[in-house]
Amino acid sequence: MTADESQLNEKPEDQLERTQEEAPADGIVEEEISEEEDEKMPFPTAAVVRLMKKNLDSDKMIKKEVKIAMNKWLAKLAESVSHEMNKVPYTMLHLHEFKSAIAMYENLEEFKKEKDRILAHLDAIKADIAKLERDLGRLDPEEL
Repeated sequence: MTADESQLNEKPEDQLERTQEEAPADGIVEEEISEEEDEKMPFPTAAVVRLMKKNLDSDKMIKKEVKIAMNKWLAKLAESVSHEMNKVPYTMLHLHEFKSAIAMYENLEEFKKEKDRILAHLDAIKADIAKLERDLGRLDPEEL
């Protein structure tokens, strides 16, 4: 019997005791989603939480409402991509249609970099304008 199978066969009070032992020293226990709630979710909550924890610091704990919100947001994202792919007139969808549908999300980092570059250029233009205003302000009206 594997460790997962033995955990499934545990009594609820043993599971609670084991969960408390695994909890951080300060006694805070991460909130779990009930089976009924999990069945209503678009994606398996365990898979979503596993992906989140993989990218979070080990000391971070995820509240129940965050797990639910992430799951629902991922569903909305999947719906959005599906709607975009549905605009293609063909019956069979290929990888390039999928890549085209997710391009907006894939390019967000590039958009942010471009925005930062434009803002930096705008700041440089503002500095040039301020310098020109100072230079023009120094001239006497008679010199013009």
